Amino acid sequence: MTEPDQETPTELDVPLLTEPAEGVPEVVSDASGLGRVIESLAAGVGPVAVDAERAHGFRYSQRAYLIQLRRRGSGTHLVDPVAFGQPADLAELGTSIQDAEWVIHAASQDLACLAEVRMVPQTLFDTELAGRLLGYPRVALGTLVEEHFSVRLLKEHSASDWSSRPLRPEWLTYAALDVELLVELRDVLAAELEVEGKAEWAQQEFEALVAGADIVAEPRTDPWRRTSGIHHVRTRRGLAIVQSLWETRDEIARRLDKAPSKILADAAISELAALKTPDRDSLRKIPGFLRRQARRFESNWLDALNRALALRESELPPLHIRNEGPPQPRMWAARDPEAAERLTRIRAVLTTRAEELRLPIENLLTPDYVRRLAWRPPTDPTPELVDRVLAELGARRWQRDLTVPLITPLL
Repeated sequence: MTEPDQETPTELDVPLLTEPAEGVPEVVSDASGLGRVIESLAAGVGPVAVDAERAHGFRYSQRAYLIQLRRRGSGTHLVDPVAFGQPADLAELGTSIQDAEWVIHAASQDLACLAEVRMVPQTLFDTELAGRLLGYPRVALGTLVEEHFSVRLLKEHSASDWSSRPLRPEWLTYAALDVELLVELRDVLAAELEVEGKAEWAQQEFEALVAGADIVAEPRTDPWRRTSGIHHVRTRRGLAIVQSLWETRDEIARRLDKAPSKILADAAISELAALKTPDRDSLRKIPGFLRRQARRFESNWLDALNRALALRESELPPLHIRNEGPPQPRMWAARDPEAAERLTRIRAVLTTRAEELRLPIENLLTPDYVRRLAWRPPTDPTPELVDRVLAELGARRWQRDLTVPLITPLL
């Protein structure tokens, strides 16, 4: 507890890091510049800090629009992948640092866009994930840097439209600072993991990230069912309208490489689909369809609406699709009281163990794995069998070592 005569430090008491120590490098956008970066990074030593800026919320694609790298003995480099084609082929850049550990904050967010430009790590260290394993309550890069180095990073450009050109000078400063202290942060967190006996846990997690770095995710089944506001749509005909409008919007967004929400808001789709007799007049009364961008494609929306209205009853989508996994836990008590009790008992022991280990419970064991095991446990749940089931689901060795002895007796 803070003493009455002491002042609690505020954000303003912590100095703001406004410029990289070596200044902001020029953005590399041609073959000769890329060659110099490759040569410089290959001559550097130790881990390589890697970051990528995307245009989430602005573009349909999740491609990288700027890649930042930093290595001791090499300095910081900013590479514009857009200048090298769509998608760019930066395999030579990735190969030049293939022997090094890549340090990435929240690697699961950047690995896909890096793989798209053929940059795939062989080993990595995820500073966000390390922070989670160490029990830090907040694991944003800025928070961890402030905690360990008593400086604040610029924050205000993380949600900028990085696809726009030219990139603004203040954005480039922000981007360079994102890798300025990343290797130093890695070193501090790695030492803490060793002290707490969690280094092997982290290693297994990082290896799992690397193993999936260049794997393309399976597309979701009926992604249109995730449209915001769809719970207001009560009929199969209404769902057909949602599907038709969603797929039309998706095709337009993909073609224009714009975020679907910039074309037409989810709320407009759901509002039209929830009407008893949707038509052109009712469409023109919904605010979302009156936005300038949406009005450009009014004929597309009307065609999509008419296609859905023309479907035969047998062609309409079902109100619900069968879930391959267990139902939502809130439904368990009514559908299977024993399973509900199992889940409650398992969650309780895992929560206690996670608190003892100073871990988020979801990092101790993925909640979906817990639900699947509790809903339909093995007929004869021996530790060996439970371990095998969790391994097949994707649980790491360290997670199974800690949780199988706790879970098995409760099944």
